[in-house]
Amino acid sequence: MARKFLYIIASLIVLVIISAFAYRVWGQQLINAAMVPSRTFSAPPPLPKDAYASADTWISRPGLASDPSQWRPADMKAAPVPRKAAIFFVHPTTYLAPGNKADWNAPLSDPESLTVAARFVQRQASAFNNLGPIWVPRYRQAHFGAFLTNNAGGGKAIDAAYADVVQAFDAFLAANPKGPIILAGHSQGSLHLLRLLHEKVAGKPIAGRIAIAYIIGWPVSVTADIPALGLPACTKPQQAHCIVSWQSFAEPAEPSAVVQAFEKDRGFNGLPRKGTKIFCVNPITGSASGVAKAAQNLGTLDARQSEDNPALIKGAVPARCDARGFLLIGDPPDLGPFTLPGNNYHVYDYALFWANLRADAQARLAAFSAKN
Repeated sequence: MARKFLYIIASLIVLVIISAFAYRVWGQQLINAAMVPSRTFSAPPPLPKDAYASADTWISRPGLASDPSQWRPADMKAAPVPRKAAIFFVHPTTYLAPGNKADWNAPLSDPESLTVAARFVQRQASAFNNLGPIWVPRYRQAHFGAFLTNNAGGGKAIDAAYADVVQAFDAFLAANPKGPIILAGHSQGSLHLLRLLHEKVAGKPIAGRIAIAYIIGWPVSVTADIPALGLPACTKPQQAHCIVSWQSFAEPAEPSAVVQAFEKDRGFNGLPRKGTKIFCVNPITGSASGVAKAAQNLGTLDARQSEDNPALIKGAVPARCDARGFLLIGDPPDLGPFTLPGNNYHVYDYALFWANLRADAQARLAAFSAKN
């Protein structure tokens, strides 16, 4: 049943991409019919002030009986959760209902989006479960179509989702008043973390506690974004108190759709992103330069045989950051049906380098702790 559902999700994603190309020819009406919510935007009501005091508003947090972030590959022994750091993870977009049936923001209890979100948490946030407790909030995420339209509802839906993330982050800080913090996200989750860094971290005392920020699967401008985020870019392995980011493409890569979306807005420092370089860290080498061979890849998650327990495959793909700032992984690997047009391995950004990410976070946290 789970496999069938994920194939449906893959089909919806492909439909969205096809519609995006068709938009250039047939216009906004076709996009709206396919994926953009057709209802007039209505702001979701504010959550109760104590909403995130309840375990029901978290996908992962200490004390949950079933916590997908605590998953480990079959050959990796489970261990007690250490308390070296507290991890705040924001999951990617999983609300993909057809536009004529969707709200602009997902209900907190939407069963289909929660099922897919738990899958992402299992395969992404689990990379950090050797470092400390992981907190992953449910939030009223913006519908996928919010990122495909110039309709004002799209921006408002993203703002509403961000408000939930901020409220969850405040609850996370209240529960973790001391010690190092790791921020991590993917796709829409990374977008919200970028804004969180800019508005809630940069220039504030909390910035001193951020050991590392993993802003994966969302483009970050070297010159128009990073200077306004309160943390520098990570440029070498074992560097702490900095930002790591990448977007995965097999070769030949065709990232024009990502570039177009990236360049249409100004960065967090108010300057245009157009023409600026996208920031990229090679997750195998831990630096912004250098070429890593596949043999250096410590482990890629392969869920083709078992979606509940992906296998950890060593040496699956190489990695290098190209001149544009995209992470190239060589020939297209067969990891399943979720590769997007243009050889875009966005869905697999974490899975491709799961074991290297785990080692990278451990090394950077150790460096941070040694200095603090």
